[in-house]
Amino acid sequence: MLHPKSPTNASLAFQQAYDAAALRLCDSRILQRLARWHGVTLEVVTGSDLTAYLFHNRRLDGQKVAIIGGDVAMVPELRERFPAIEIVQHRPPMGVLGDDRASAEIIRFIEQERAHYVMLAIGAPQSEIIAHRCLLAGKSAGVGLCIGASIEFLLDRKSRAPRWMQNLSLEWAFRLLSEPRRLWRRYLVTGPRIFLLAYRQRQT
Repeated sequence: MLHPKSPTNASLAFQQAYDAAALRLCDSRILQRLARWHGVTLEVVTGSDLTAYLFHNRRLDGQKVAIIGGDVAMVPELRERFPAIEIVQHRPPMGVLGDDRASAEIIRFIEQERAHYVMLAIGAPQSEIIAHRCLLAGKSAGVGLCIGASIEFLLDRKSRAPRWMQNLSLEWAFRLLSEPRRLWRRYLVTGPRIFLLAYRQRQT
């Protein structure tokens, strides 16, 4: 098992998780535009939109859904809004990738609950790498979805950007202004690297 204590191991584990995924969706309109620059057409399906669709369109009614992450109030709120869905939850500690015991507890919980859907809400790359570890363990059931902060949007704890900002690929700016202390590095340091990568790929 790779320990993500070094950037190299984290990146490799993240790449392996993506390679093993049964379905990979583009949730970035900026990436969509960059892909078009390379002659590739991508449809945008954000985690927030997909999660809202599953809950609001009764796709989960009568199903068991396991939430990995969130706080103690999240499941009671979900049960109140969506009583036809059986919802269970496991709340791992912060920094789960560096904690073998915490990682094993997630895998064990998913194996025991046998949920139809498992929604990992512990952020990237943790969600993807943990989902891959569950796959490798060989005893998990159901469909695993890495959903980020989608439940918080679903419960109206956080606001989505106005549609016009989404259409202009400015949802990142709305989120940055909403949570600058938490998101500044993601959107101002890490995220912009995609432009350099796209440029280099264009030159090859």
